[in-house]
Amino acid sequence: MSIEVKNISKKYGKQLALNDVSFSIKKGEIVGFLGPNGAGKSTLMKILTGYLNPSSGEALINGHNIVSERKKAQLKTGYLPEHNPLYLDLYVQEYLEFSADIYGCTKERIMEIMQQTGLNPEKHKKIDQLSKGYRQRVGLANALLHDPETIILDEPTTGLDPNQLVEIRRLIKDIAKDKTIFLSTHIMQEVKALCDRIIIINKGKIIEDIVMTERDMASEEIEKLFQQLTQ
Repeated sequence: MSIEVKNISKKYGKQLALNDVSFSIKKGEIVGFLGPNGAGKSTLMKILTGYLNPSSGEALINGHNIVSERKKAQLKTGYLPEHNPLYLDLYVQEYLEFSADIYGCTKERIMEIMQQTGLNPEKHKKIDQLSKGYRQRVGLANALLHDPETIILDEPTTGLDPNQLVEIRRLIKDIAKDKTIFLSTHIMQEVKALCDRIIIINKGKIIEDIVMTERDMASEEIEKLFQQLTQ
């Protein structure tokens, strides 16, 4: 399994953000993680990427425990947070070279990733001069630099215009050919366009796990089901 979540709970003081959450994701799946604001999506993603420790339970990334084998697990993981943290005063290629130094990646790898993510036309621009869509590309490129097996994307298309949405979805589909992708989103058309499976969380608990290939649902049907389960 690429991702294994076993009885994860997370408390912030007396507040229970995640309540005994369990699921697994096989290699090569694109899984959408759905839930209303405050349901626990970002908390779980931060646990899976090693930014938070669970209060109880365990999570494995490609067989590595995210707490006891944090560095090994993180080397297998690429992460694009909801609020894409970039050094805006750096040029695109300069920023990726900075990240590549941390990971020990070659210059050839930087060139390969810029080509894959369509950043070559913008590589000599400062990041603060880029559109939101191109900033997301930079974040994706950074997440892919070390060639991780598992990619975790938290709201990767928030704030993009329709053309940028299509471009980023196409890029995610291309990446998914040899990666496992776990992404959170509120956009049901995105779920329909990208996901093999959806997991719905509400109030810290998993309430539905649907294999999309077994249920040919329109995006309107997914939205209706989501509303029924989370109201």
